[in-house]
Amino acid sequence: MNTEKLIKELSFKAIRSSGPGGQHANKVSSKIELSFDINASKELSDDQKTLLLKKIANRLTKENILILFCDESRSQHKNKEIVINRFKKLITVGLIRPKTRKPTKPSKASIKKRLDNKKRASIKKSSRKKPDLD
Repeated sequence: MNTEKLIKELSFKAIRSSGPGGQHANKVSSKIELSFDINASKELSDDQKTLLLKKIANRLTKENILILFCDESRSQHKNKEIVINRFKKLITVGLIRPKTRKPTKPSKASIKKRLDNKKRASIKKSSRKKPDLD
């Protein structure tokens, strides 16, 4: 999966960042908002879209749009780099297919060991009982 092609489908918006910064913070929009519409993506296949929708469902809006923010740096360009790297990491992790579980049977030795342990525990507990005086 080439994430460089996906970056062209992203839309960015610069917003005024919150927090301290004095007079300069009121003039500069350094916070970056990244939005990515999964359903409208031309680079992702239908299988990849469904996998992403399932894996990152808690990070999506009702319209299946992924929105990421970054206001770590005072530089708009640095924030844009950071949020793009977060997006790349999220997409690459989201597109990893989980391994299918192959059901296996317990070995005969493990079954025998379990039954022997049960038998031993049963004998131990029955020996603790008070004897019947009938």
